[in-house]
Amino acid sequence: MLEKLKHKLKSIKEKLSAKIRETTEQEEAEPVAPPEHPKLLRVKRTVKGVFRRKISESDLDDVLWDLHVSLLESDTALPVAQEIIQYVKSELVGKELELGKDPRKLAESLLRESIRRVLMKGGHIDLFRLIEQKRGEDKPAVIVFFGVNGVGKTTTIAKVAKMLMDRGYRVLLAAADTFRAAGIEQLEIHASKLGIPVVKQRRGADAAAVAFDAVAHARARHYDVVLVDTAGRMQTDVDLMDEMKKIVRVIKPDLKIFVGDALTGNDAVEQAQTFDREIGIDAVILCKMDADARGGAALSISYVTGKPILALGTGQRYEDLVQFNPDLILNAIFAD
Repeated sequence: MLEKLKHKLKSIKEKLSAKIRETTEQEEAEPVAPPEHPKLLRVKRTVKGVFRRKISESDLDDVLWDLHVSLLESDTALPVAQEIIQYVKSELVGKELELGKDPRKLAESLLRESIRRVLMKGGHIDLFRLIEQKRGEDKPAVIVFFGVNGVGKTTTIAKVAKMLMDRGYRVLLAAADTFRAAGIEQLEIHASKLGIPVVKQRRGADAAAVAFDAVAHARARHYDVVLVDTAGRMQTDVDLMDEMKKIVRVIKPDLKIFVGDALTGNDAVEQAQTFDREIGIDAVILCKMDADARGGAALSISYVTGKPILALGTGQRYEDLVQFNPDLILNAIFAD
């Protein structure tokens, strides 16, 4: 996972640590000790001389340029790359660094923190707290999933259903992808394997009506969660995007989740932006993180949309969905 980004940042970490070491080893000229006061000079050096000269912006130019290029080559969005570079620069330029500080650890610490800030830019959503809150109101939590064709949206819904079932929640699926008969059948196959009921209608039926019926059924039968599948669509498809707006308007979901393909990098980020602008999304699930060698989508999507990453798809099994934690990304990138 994230192999290309991991490799590039490892190289940058070594370059940055070398630059820090080089700079801190350039001591300021030390005054000659008066013969009559050698002990006083040693005390003064102990108190004041524990710092080397300040790091200037020009000291970092080359390594920060390399960092910028590496991030862009890993499909990281431009504003995200700029944010990471700005943080590293602000933490080093003009700073006096203590003697004995491990430059390699300092470089890794700065890079980790800059990426952590980017990953957490969208905040956090506690899915289980939301469900419990709706439970207290004797209402189902209604969650709608959006995404373009072929990203693995329906399989992701099945994974979310499995995760919720493992927590003891009663889950109902809504086959609101009425655009394709295969879409309804695919959801039914997953539901059959998991033992979950599905509310559906024929192909070509009103998708919003299907979603509405599912929510009504869940409320009457005291289900905890309704997961609504929708037709995969390109973000440029105006008619199908209007259908999404209608579904949201009719059922007023508690959570709108964009499902993106991590392998598509900046395309996933652009898609998420469009869905957020047209419909409004609350969170993101990124699929295929196990196969994502570049890593730019994971770094960029939350920062650019301002919405949190809810979970990561890490394989083909129903169990292969993990709740998002920035350390998952950071440990993958900085593992030796």
